[in-house]
Amino acid sequence: MTDPADIPAAPQAGQSADTPAGQPADIAAIVIGRNEGERLVACLASLAGQVEQIVYVDSGSTDGSLAVARAAGARVVELDLSQPFTAARARNAGRARLGAQGPAYLQFIDGDCQMREGWLATARAFLEITPGAAVACGRRRERFVQASIYNALCDAEWDTPVGEALACGGDALMRTAAFDRVGGFREDLIAGEEPELCLRLRQAGWSIHRLDAEMTWHDAAITRFSQWWKRTKRAGHAFAEGAALHGDPPERHWVRERNRALAWGIVLPLAAVLPALAWPPSLLLLLAYPAQVVRLAIRAGGTRFAWLQSAFTTLGKIAEGQGLLQYYRRRLLRGEVKLMEYK
Repeated sequence: MTDPADIPAAPQAGQSADTPAGQPADIAAIVIGRNEGERLVACLASLAGQVEQIVYVDSGSTDGSLAVARAAGARVVELDLSQPFTAARARNAGRARLGAQGPAYLQFIDGDCQMREGWLATARAFLEITPGAAVACGRRRERFVQASIYNALCDAEWDTPVGEALACGGDALMRTAAFDRVGGFREDLIAGEEPELCLRLRQAGWSIHRLDAEMTWHDAAITRFSQWWKRTKRAGHAFAEGAALHGDPPERHWVRERNRALAWGIVLPLAAVLPALAWPPSLLLLLAYPAQVVRLAIRAGGTRFAWLQSAFTTLGKIAEGQGLLQYYRRRLLRGEVKLMEYK
């Protein structure tokens, strides 16, 4: 792994790593969104003057997002409404809009995020001195972390270890040649498309890196329990699909996550509740849930947030279990892919 001390210092705002002041680097930003409103305005503003070009891919917005993107100077792609929307499909469409040659680097960013100053120069410099790296990602933070416990949970989720990693999230700087070589994102995935892409990149010999640098502000805007439940359910769907695609050794992609959701979200509730009519003591199995909360909270340090996080993590396994069932039902009935939105 490259020593962070070897990464060239970030240039002044508006100046790229190796071009004169005011000239953007060989980076294109691909922004995806659907009815993001003011979040999209802020996202596009944070990219102005920082990249060579901006492509905005819209998934059926009705809030004027297309006009906002055009006014900001972005090249706009409207996805065909007759085909199911997925983030993977949108990102691939953005890459296609750039043409066969394309720029050297692609900065993927969701429309509910804002780019942090200095990120692009830092990430680009790292990729240039680390030729085997395909992806550089940094710290994504929730902009309104105090607005709700759900936003705080998201912020903790984004805080992944620094160094070589297995995967990135939706915001990342990618080497175009590597992205193209593995065929981009898998478009039929409802969620989890970034880890799946990173898995194929690693299989092709590339590496993924999380840098110790601020990358983006994110606005989850989750204020209701139902939103958090839908998002967690979507994660369960992704675990099931990822394990079905790449669950064999040596990767065992999301097998552990799928099995935990299966055990805690489906098997344990059924084992406790179904026999209860004939044998009420079976309900005592449900005590495993508070016991798990205690175990996780103590392991996380026992702070107030640790207790809350542990409670939601344990409860979330039931939502993930629903996501597993939804995936298996869709696969059995050969249903179409449908976007699972929580906002």
